[in-house]
Amino acid sequence: MLLPPLPRALRLAACLAALLLLGCASAPPAPQDWPAQLARWPQPDVLLLGEQHDASEHQRWQEDTVRRLAGQGRLAALVLEMAELDTRTDGLPPGAAESKVRAALHWNDAAWPWAQYGPVVMAAVAAGVPVRGGNLPRARMREAMQDTRYDTHLPPPAWQRQRTAIAEGHCGLLPEDRLAPMARIQLARDASMAQALREARQPGRTVVLVAGLGHVQRSLGVPTWLPPDLKQKVAIAQAGQAQEAIKMEADYIHLTPALPPRDHCAELRARWPGAR
Repeated sequence: MLLPPLPRALRLAACLAALLLLGCASAPPAPQDWPAQLARWPQPDVLLLGEQHDASEHQRWQEDTVRRLAGQGRLAALVLEMAELDTRTDGLPPGAAESKVRAALHWNDAAWPWAQYGPVVMAAVAAGVPVRGGNLPRARMREAMQDTRYDTHLPPPAWQRQRTAIAEGHCGLLPEDRLAPMARIQLARDASMAQALREARQPGRTVVLVAGLGHVQRSLGVPTWLPPDLKQKVAIAQAGQAQEAIKMEADYIHLTPALPPRDHCAELRARWPGAR
């Protein structure tokens, strides 16, 4: 039996858990030059952009990156955690209406507000760049929860970190016997996004992935499912947080202003049946 659908609260709490697990200390954003960093990197096959889902500055950063790479003729495709695998805008013209784009991606506005993610999607479409879903289809989640092969994909310490992230992301509301099945879904999502990246690969251009920061970490997420010959770069956006541990997980940290304090766990408990 799948858990009750709590998509937005769960994702926000999971982002918070990922930050806490990595160890964080408050700090103002440091001076940075993302365009210069992009120019310094040799052309990667894939560029993974990790976000905190409730930080609007992160979506603006992603949109700017898509526009910049597309304008330079360097963007092969945009892959999204926010749409399911095998949904795509291929075949739509650059002037396609937003309604057509949303229909092509089977967009779930309740889970992923279009007002938040529409600009980055439409930036790619307007440039004639295909947008493709990468997330695990919901119909495959039950199968993934029961597939114990995921338990050995990561080294034991990393597998335990995934389980801990699931526990923290659900604010201690999950019973112990649900942690492994939920961690398997996380890995299955990573594998699904990696598949979409591989399928969108084009020589001499870069496929961009937009996903939550937990999905792009080098030792835990999508990168662990990519072949070694695929050149990749990971950039993670952080809202007012100086992350020491996460520096090992990314090639670049994009700092943005801190968000107002918010108790994601309180929101989750209010929606979780039987929570105290």
